[in-house]
Amino acid sequence: MRDYKLSIEYRHLKQHCPGGVFLVPSFDDLRLFHGAVFVRRGAFTNGIFKFTLRCPPRYNDAGTHPRVCFSSYVYNPHVDPETGEVDIPAAYPEWDPSKHFLVTALTYVKRIFYVKDYRELPERERSELPNQEALRLFQTDVDGYLRRVLECVKESQRGMYMNDPGCTVKFTKDEKCHEMMMEMMKERFGRRGGDGEGGGEKDADDASGVVTREDTLEIVEQVAQKLGDFGFPEG
Repeated sequence: MRDYKLSIEYRHLKQHCPGGVFLVPSFDDLRLFHGAVFVRRGAFTNGIFKFTLRCPPRYNDAGTHPRVCFSSYVYNPHVDPETGEVDIPAAYPEWDPSKHFLVTALTYVKRIFYVKDYRELPERERSELPNQEALRLFQTDVDGYLRRVLECVKESQRGMYMNDPGCTVKFTKDEKCHEMMMEMMKERFGRRGGDGEGGGEKDADDASGVVTREDTLEIVEQVAQKLGDFGFPEG
């Protein structure tokens, strides 16, 4: 029954997951999920932070919280600097399965990246934040805090393509051939119909001409030749 309720919660997420947050079930564990947060504004802008969400065996019982841990390094007062765990139990001391769901946890995970002023938190909540060093730096040296945040954002970007074993949220780099094809298509087709205002050429990033199958195959062949793929005939 608990697994069934959990599957209902996950289906609910398809329509209600907070923007910029993605969650995918594990292949071999019904109670383990892999996710990522894409931060779009604020101090953590452009951060891509990976995490796991685990539901304990008694999840859906009162007082049993889901556990969210970042695998990406996150410099944030709400995230334990050693374990990467988010302070969901502190935010929701009385987890009530009739009111709190996976979407509740994910909304909170997103929210911690958009906090503007920790003075708005009650003193009790501030004292329970797991990264007190980050909180003190925020309170005493905002510029220093922002530098540390920027470092963790850059680290999250560098580690985007480092996929943990078994992770179902994976990022892969564009292959070199894809990059070359995009550049060649922009160069060739971005200038078609140079009838923009003033009679100038269109910008290569604003291509809108019709590209035929023959055009595409020709470019594929050229890219293959440049990369030394002898599966394509030369000349």
